Amino acid sequence: MTDTPIDLVQAFCDCWATGDLDRIMSFFADDAVYHNIPIDPVHGVDAIRATIAGFTTGVESVVFEVKHIAAAGDVVLTERVDVFTFANGRVALPVSGTFEVRDGKIAAWRDYFDMNQFMKQLPTG
Repeated sequence: MTDTPIDLVQAFCDCWATGDLDRIMSFFADDAVYHNIPIDPVHGVDAIRATIAGFTTGVESVVFEVKHIAAAGDVVLTERVDVFTFANGRVALPVSGTFEVRDGKIAAWRDYFDMNQFMKQLPTG
C-alpha cells in the first residue's frame, strides 16, 4: 500500500476527505484497536467500521488537516485538526493521534482530544 509508516498514516488521513468508508477501512489490520481516548476502545474491523459509521452519520464531510507528523519505527504521531462539516455548520477539533503500524496496516489508533470541545461546536437545529 505505501512505503513507510508515515506514508501509510498520511494516506489514511488524506483518504477521509473521500468519504469512502471501504477505503478508510482498508488501512486497518483485522485485529486493529481504535481508541478515542475519551471513550472506550473498540476491537476489530467490524467494531471500528460501526464506530466510524456512527460518528459520521449526518456529516457531509470529514477532513483531517495534518499539521505535523513524525515516526519512530512503526509508531506514527500526528497533530491534526479534524474538520467535520454538517449541513448547518462545522466542527474543527484539535487532535493528537498515535498510530501503530504492523505489516503495512494500522494495528492500533489512539486519538487524544477534548470531547467537550467537540460537543460545544456541534451545530444545533
